[in-house]
Amino acid sequence: MEGEVIGPGPYRATKLWNETIKLFRGGLPLRRHWAHFRCYDWSFTGSEAVDYLHELLRRNNNFGPEVTRYQTLQLLRKFLKAHVIEDIKGRHGTENFEDSGQLYRFPTLSPLKSFPARPLLKDGGDLPRLIRWDDYEELPQSENVAPQKTRVMTSDLWNKRHSVAIGDVHECKLIRRKEISVKQVDHIWKSMTAAHLQRVLGLVSLDGVLNPAHVSGKHIVHNVFSVNKSGVVVLENKAEDMPYWVVSAMKCLASWPNCSDSRQQLYPGFERDVLRTVGDYFQRLKEPLLTFHLYEVFVNILGLLQDREVATEALQVSCLLLPPPNRRRLQLLLRLMARVCQNPQLPPLNDFISTRTLMVQMFSHCVLGSGDEMDLDELLATKLVTFMMEHQSTIFLVPAKLRRQVEEHLSHLKRVQIKYAGSDTDFSASPAFCKQIRRAEPEEQKVVGTRVPLHELLEGLIADKELPAKDKRKRMKQISFPCCASQKPCHPVINGAWSSPQHDIHLQQKCVSTRLSHQPSSSEPFNLVKT
Repeated sequence: MEGEVIGPGPYRATKLWNETIKLFRGGLPLRRHWAHFRCYDWSFTGSEAVDYLHELLRRNNNFGPEVTRYQTLQLLRKFLKAHVIEDIKGRHGTENFEDSGQLYRFPTLSPLKSFPARPLLKDGGDLPRLIRWDDYEELPQSENVAPQKTRVMTSDLWNKRHSVAIGDVHECKLIRRKEISVKQVDHIWKSMTAAHLQRVLGLVSLDGVLNPAHVSGKHIVHNVFSVNKSGVVVLENKAEDMPYWVVSAMKCLASWPNCSDSRQQLYPGFERDVLRTVGDYFQRLKEPLLTFHLYEVFVNILGLLQDREVATEALQVSCLLLPPPNRRRLQLLLRLMARVCQNPQLPPLNDFISTRTLMVQMFSHCVLGSGDEMDLDELLATKLVTFMMEHQSTIFLVPAKLRRQVEEHLSHLKRVQIKYAGSDTDFSASPAFCKQIRRAEPEEQKVVGTRVPLHELLEGLIADKELPAKDKRKRMKQISFPCCASQKPCHPVINGAWSSPQHDIHLQQKCVSTRLSHQPSSSEPFNLVKT
């Protein structure tokens, strides 16, 4: 009866609906019943269905023991409307399911929901595109000034770092992005928040979970920065806030028995009337506080509740996607629920159930709900709201990792960089200042770079004992290298004569040393100075 645990993924709500129907149809005992002097095989009573399904849901890890009998009855009424079950006369849809001895049966047709036909994305292509460092403008000449704190980079380090041939680096210019607009900042927050949510949920794609078109970067930025000292969102338009009388009633219950409004005359049952006032306001909202568009997101978070830290981080990111008025109402409501449940001085608010159960049942469907009437939203809302109420002090914090990533990306976009002629490569770590060099210096650097291998070649030729002296002289005549001054080939021959092999080799070594001594020693082809 525990069933399969449905983890995060696309269309999780639909999977839960189908899984519940399979378990219910496959496990409910069917037998013969008599009604109106007739015998009905393979049937069950309404009470039998409520008893079995209630126990099944309580023991199922996807729902938990918080499921009530009334919620089970409501689900069976949905089953009857969706033709998951029917009465013994084959009627469904308009009939009302009763927790009684009335007989019902399963139809022969499959009542399972179908998944959307569109294919799922596998490469994260559904995420909003992140703004990159590709829109730039040249800096004015007055800004090309070496800063006070500099760092010199050698040519080898420069070549290794940027994989650009030294001989091809002729010109460079300082560039920067145009000023980042508010709209671009909002888009960056939107893109990076959606990507962060995808990583926390452990999904390859958010397709089937979240439509990026329903995410507003402006809402995210407002939820991050427009908060008061208590961490509650502050609204720019006061008309979007809750009415004064609702806020006053919530403060009265939260601080009971020390109500701030001393003019209110208390009477027996006053606290229940105040709670009813608050409940009426939230139950009359046109849309749940978590919105219909984000329903699948929060249903997926339900699959992570076993890992408290991961579920908390997922809720932190998801609550940033809410419109600011919804986020403010949700935060104040969960604070009220937590304080009411923890207040031992508050009289019982119901004669039959505990205060905690009452608060969850009264407000759960105001927090989470589906636009599809045929869904398990009431059962899922109970489990989610219970978790959110217990962790209301942390789920409205902005994830530090997300904030740091966005700030680093914004800082990267504002950083001045270097652009090379004919290159569109983005060198985010390039020096912020370059120094002009002489055109001859790169050629001189090439000559210096050939000194070491040429010297090794001559040393190896001299040290070869098996090679005759005549062959050595012949090979030495074939060796040529450019002189540093004339750039013309020079042969290791002194006055065109060779006196003896040993003397020739000695002169050759002296000639090579003389030639190489006139080369630039360790001068760099250019110096780059970085702030």
